[in-house]
Amino acid sequence: MEDLRLDSLEGVGPVTTRKLSDAGIHNVMDLIVRGPVEIAEITGMEKDTAEKIVNKARQHLVEGGLIAKDFVSASEIYKHRQSIGKITTGTNCLDTLFDGGIETQALTEVYGEFGCGKTQFAHTLSVMVQKPKTEGGLDGGVLYIDTENTFRPERIVSIAQAHEMDPEKVLDRIIVARAYNSAHQTLILEEAGQIIEENNVKLIVADSAVGLFRSEYLGRGTLSVRQQKLNHFVHLLARIAETYNCAAIATNQVMASPDVFFGDPTRPIGGNVVAHTSTYRIYFKKSGKKRIARMVDSPHHPEEEVIFALGEAGVIDPEDAEKKTKKTTKKASIKKTKESVDDTAETLEVDATESTIDIESDDLEPIEE
Repeated sequence: MEDLRLDSLEGVGPVTTRKLSDAGIHNVMDLIVRGPVEIAEITGMEKDTAEKIVNKARQHLVEGGLIAKDFVSASEIYKHRQSIGKITTGTNCLDTLFDGGIETQALTEVYGEFGCGKTQFAHTLSVMVQKPKTEGGLDGGVLYIDTENTFRPERIVSIAQAHEMDPEKVLDRIIVARAYNSAHQTLILEEAGQIIEENNVKLIVADSAVGLFRSEYLGRGTLSVRQQKLNHFVHLLARIAETYNCAAIATNQVMASPDVFFGDPTRPIGGNVVAHTSTYRIYFKKSGKKRIARMVDSPHHPEEEVIFALGEAGVIDPEDAEKKTKKTTKKASIKKTKESVDDTAETLEVDATESTIDIESDDLEPIEE
């Protein structure tokens, strides 16, 4: 967009524009996302100069109606929140938990042990966000940051087919970025502004957000550095979601807290850094073949639990899973009955064949008249 170009700001000439572009700042929104402190560090300019540029960028976006004013009434905020986009999860149970779906301009954290459905949830939303707004989607693309090598296009295809969508078109609208270390993971997010604009990205997925930081910074001696870098990443993710009006999902790993003797010892990784940054915090846990989702932290949602399941369509309602199980059981029963009937018919045929007596003409005695 022309009005988001760096040289559209007063006092930003060709030299400053080139310096910012070389540092990965490509438009006015990137200035808001990165902030004056980081811009001063990566460009080498004075902090006061960076603050002036960022303030001009903020004012420019306010005048364009892209971000809120500094002082607004609560009624204006309420009206604005009525127009916030939501992405349906495709299930009644999770939509009830999220009050309609995953919100844009917010960071939603989903944590739980392995196999609880976090990645399946992310895959499902990557498909659902592409639906039209009339069907609960946002008709937008997806930026999927894969840190654990768990993204599977085959899963996207099966979910798209279950929702009667074209798999090829769905795959084309998902941009996958494979992160190999924590620095690379942060760099992907820092360079994401241009990708978000060009592909109309409405959902950013970080799966998982903390995994690489956890594996690289080991021991208490590195805890402080890890938390600082992790803090930078999650705040950057939250600012991008708010500035670019898209939804952000961060999956998180867990650990067992040794000081808990009663109740669930499961605790999310990242501590207060991740907890305070996340707008919504959801806990997934296993319950046999089903899963439980609990709203742990939210500015306005009640703390409640819902039951969901996993299937071909990704995350599904438990009733749909039971129907499918009954249908499969019925098909298996019919098949078994058919095989049993065929076996019985074959047995009767064999018995009839064995009981047949072959009579030769020579063995017949003449009948006396």
